[in-house]
Amino acid sequence: MQIHTSKKFAVVCLSAALALSGCAAGNNAETRKTKQVTDGADASITTMGNNIKARSILVVAQEDGSAVLIGSVFNGVATEDELLGVAVGGKLATLGEPSYPVSQGRPLTFAGTTKNASVIVSDLNATIGTRIEVQFFFARAGEVTLATIVREKSGEFANVGDPDEASL
Repeated sequence: MQIHTSKKFAVVCLSAALALSGCAAGNNAETRKTKQVTDGADASITTMGNNIKARSILVVAQEDGSAVLIGSVFNGVATEDELLGVAVGGKLATLGEPSYPVSQGRPLTFAGTTKNASVIVSDLNATIGTRIEVQFFFARAGEVTLATIVREKSGEFANVGDPDEASL
């Protein structure tokens, strides 16, 4: 009789533990869908022989209402592409050059010590801490859209957008 009661107790404890630790939302839980682990957002174009990746993209609001894009764009295939334009919050941004080549092994970097490209949006007046849509337009790969956060020009982003920007 003692063994039978112990088995029942073990089954009840195991059932209670599973029921209490389980999530009612299952595979659709919002916390399970969260992919972004840093401020910067990521997006990819991996169709029709393309492998363009935008990594750690975010927007830094400037004192004058403009905004500067930071992050990197990579090309994972040997066929060169070209960044033709960027839109932030529905406004077309100004590129530092008319366009930028996106070559395998040579990422475009929009801020920091390895900066080799710039994207500035005039009169964006974005609210710090909110998410904003960023669209990249490529000659070959097409378009990719992501939602990223607007950061304040302070702390690690204090020099972003300065003419003598040296680090991030």
